[in-house]
Amino acid sequence: MVSSPQASQLTLATGMLQRVHHIALHVSNLAASRHFYGQILGLRELQGDEVPETLRKVFEAGEAANFVTPDGTVLDLFWKPNLLPPNPDPRREFTRAGHLAFDIDPSLFDQAVEVLHQNQITINHGPVSRPTGRGIYFYDPDGFLVEIRCDPA
Repeated sequence: MVSSPQASQLTLATGMLQRVHHIALHVSNLAASRHFYGQILGLRELQGDEVPETLRKVFEAGEAANFVTPDGTVLDLFWKPNLLPPNPDPRREFTRAGHLAFDIDPSLFDQAVEVLHQNQITINHGPVSRPTGRGIYFYDPDGFLVEIRCDPA
């Protein structure tokens, strides 16, 4: 069903989109990004037949890696060796994306913060406490802003 707020303007009705299917990021160092998303953040990397057929060629060539988040969203990493950040200062926001946020159980939030510190991950800011919960913002190896957040305890 398509709703129409104005006779000449078609829009998708609320609820038509079901969930985020995948997020694709360009990365300058695939090994560093694989380590970051797989080992430090603990996302499961897709292997073998789990890799989408449309990505197998670049995966087998060592130019992509695919991870799955706990809710089933796929994170595709595409190696772009000459990738430059939009600005050499990673604190300057990207123009086409804000950040990628992961939920965590409130009882595990402090442990996640400690993992970031132990791995010397560059923190943008936080931990912060808000009425909506706690969060910490940090950078992946290419300067993309990532958040780990939890609902109030």
